[in-house]
Amino acid sequence: MINIISSSRYKINRKRIKIFVQEVFEKEQIDHNYSLNVVFVGKNKMKVFTEKYKNEKETLPVLSFKYDEDIGEKEVLLGEVIICFPLVILLAAERNKRVDEMINELIKHGIKNLLK
Repeated sequence: MINIISSSRYKINRKRIKIFVQEVFEKEQIDHNYSLNVVFVGKNKMKVFTEKYKNEKETLPVLSFKYDEDIGEKEVLLGEVIICFPLVILLAAERNKRVDEMINELIKHGIKNLLK
């Protein structure tokens, strides 16, 4: 199961993101019993996470946290990919990419970190 958690102020296409994550799972041969949380947060929340878990002062665009724990019958939570939505907008503009493309890149990066 792919859970997408976001404030209503962030314009994201949940269906498209779920399809993309499923494609990454298939490509990386991640078992279908694994679930993933994709969480979109603002700059302040991401700064708190970055300072607390990475001991860095700057706000990062993506963080991932591996859990690999049972959450139900035959379901394992692989982890969470946390994305700073305001930084997605800035990165997309800097790199001449669409916002959806930037979200995809960050999600894929986060998932690959969970698999290390």
